[in-house]
Amino acid sequence: MTTHQPDHRADAYRSTLYDFDDKATGWLGFAGVMLGLAGVWNLTEGLLAIGDSRVYVADSVFVFSNINTWGWIIMLLGITELAAAFMLGTGSRFARWFGITAAFVNAFGQLYFLSAYPLWGVTMIAIDILIIYALVVHGGKRIREV
Repeated sequence: MTTHQPDHRADAYRSTLYDFDDKATGWLGFAGVMLGLAGVWNLTEGLLAIGDSRVYVADSVFVFSNINTWGWIIMLLGITELAAAFMLGTGSRFARWFGITAAFVNAFGQLYFLSAYPLWGVTMIAIDILIIYALVVHGGKRIREV
C-alpha cells in the first residue's frame, strides 16, 4: 500500500501566482458586483432618460444639451461599467485600472446629471467612490508578479 505524498511544487507554484487575502478578495468581489449593479442601473437610467420618462425632475437645466443626450451618455457609462465588472473576474491589472477609470468617469458623469435626479446621482457617486476605494487599496493584493 502506497501513501500519497503531497506535491510541494504545485503548492509553491500556486503561492507565487496568487496572494489571497480574505479582506482584499472580499473588497474585490464587492467592487465587481457593485460595478455590475451600477452598470445595470445606469442602463436603466439611460433608457428612462431617452424615453422621456417622468421620473426625472421637471425643467432640469443641464451644463450642455438635454435629458435625451444625457440618457445616451449615462447608458454608455453603464455599458462601460458592465464591461469593467466582467473584466475584473480575470484579475488582470488592466481590468483593475479599467474598473477604476469606469467608476471615476461615471461619478463625473453623474455629477453633471445631478440636476435631473439629485438623490440618485449622489447615491451613484458614493457607490463609485467605494468601488474606486476597493480597487485602489485592495486591487493590487490579489495578483502578485511572477
